[in-house]
Amino acid sequence: MNLLKALAAVGSMTLMSRILGFVRDTLIARIFGAGIYTDAFFVAFKIPNLLRRLFAEGAFSQAFVPVLAEYKNQRGHDATKVLVDHVATLLFLALIVVTILGILAAPAVVYLSAPGFRAEPDKFALTINMLRITFPYILLISLVSLAGGVLNTYSRFSVPAFSPVLLNLSFIIGALFLAPYFDPPAMVLAWAVLMGGVLQLALQLPFLAKIGLLPKFSLNTQDEGVWRILKLMGPAVFGVSIAQLSLLINTIFASFLATGSVSWLYYADRLMEFPTGLLGVALGTILLPSLAKTYADKSDGEYSSLLDWGLRLTFMLALPAAVALAVLAVPLVCGLFHYGQFSVHDVWMTRQALMAYSLGLLGLILVKVLAPGFYARQNIKTPVKIAIFTLFATQLMNLAFVWQLQHAGLALSIGLGACINAGLLYYHLRKADIYQPQPGWLLFMFKLALAVGAMALVLWLVAGSNDLWLHYGAREKLLRLSLLVVAGAGTYFATLWLLGFRLQDFSKRGHA
Repeated sequence: MNLLKALAAVGSMTLMSRILGFVRDTLIARIFGAGIYTDAFFVAFKIPNLLRRLFAEGAFSQAFVPVLAEYKNQRGHDATKVLVDHVATLLFLALIVVTILGILAAPAVVYLSAPGFRAEPDKFALTINMLRITFPYILLISLVSLAGGVLNTYSRFSVPAFSPVLLNLSFIIGALFLAPYFDPPAMVLAWAVLMGGVLQLALQLPFLAKIGLLPKFSLNTQDEGVWRILKLMGPAVFGVSIAQLSLLINTIFASFLATGSVSWLYYADRLMEFPTGLLGVALGTILLPSLAKTYADKSDGEYSSLLDWGLRLTFMLALPAAVALAVLAVPLVCGLFHYGQFSVHDVWMTRQALMAYSLGLLGLILVKVLAPGFYARQNIKTPVKIAIFTLFATQLMNLAFVWQLQHAGLALSIGLGACINAGLLYYHLRKADIYQPQPGWLLFMFKLALAVGAMALVLWLVAGSNDLWLHYGAREKLLRLSLLVVAGAGTYFATLWLLGFRLQDFSKRGHA
């Protein structure tokens, strides 16, 4: 399996999803603005979305995939099918209980996650109603994650990567055509979350059947593989998803700030998550099964080489993305969100959060590449210790920054916390002799710095005055934004080519 081709396949599907995600967010910003209704929805969506990242895409995937890969490579298809059946059954029953409890306890959940909303009874009640509709999403999307883990282990990367497209389509159709039938109209967003989860799960099932791993109900609480996954998953809940816990705590802080703060952070986070998902999630997705297979084969040199390949790609693609987000903060926010109810004030407030997030983008993506280096070896303790330290450091930075920088201070603490997390993960990989850098890193980084500098200069010159972007029409903004993307990417990759970079230099074989 060519990992670069796999990355391109996953990246292209993720790119499609992210583009539709921006269409979705542009429509939400244009139709609903940044106020009571969007604040309520983003809190109601953030809670099941947080649980998704904690349990589904985070801890569950990191615990499940290495064990599944071991079964696939060492125990054969029949044993693997039994493991999938037992894991799926136990996961389904646990999620049913969690979903019912979440719906019943919605007022308490909203009070804990956004206590500032209690001062506005209408917003508080609306958030509770939306949460009760969105909460079953955790059941659906966790089963989607299980299916995706199976398909990724069998090198069927494209289908799991494509499934988020269906969630975005659900939002777009709901906002454009169904909103007038709801009271208030923003309630359609909560129902779109639920429908998106149903569609994503329905997409995966035929592909599981095709490889003979469609789960059937089979409860066995004594299964040795299930218990291994549970033991790995417990501490991984905290270790893998530290950034998401920090985001939830940020929502608590933001609920006490000016109305719109939750929405400004959300829109900035969406822009920041574009490169995070496109590169970080894609790289983590394709690296984990190969690292697990390499570890099972006791091939330490290849293990280190895979990590080095992932880190070089991360620096090559994440560094220019971080600089571009900072330089183009106003053009991006204007081009994607400054329509309808999204005011000039909203533009400047979202810009502040985006520039703060951009400082930590490289760290956020590096964590998604470095963490699999531990989890593929079924080492949970080290990332958990690092995560605990990072969480405390992030909250101390929240307290230090929020008074002067308001919502932007919350974004800055998330980014800097991710950099601390990535730095400590790297240090412990080196200390344990798990990763040894390949030769040539100093020259590699020098060339990257030259290319990023050239790109930043071109973007700054072509973008022009920020004030002008506030007055461009919709078509002109999108055309100019497209020109900036082409000019920036063209300058960056042309400079790399002149400095001797070639695509085949990053080709890498992995293990199916």
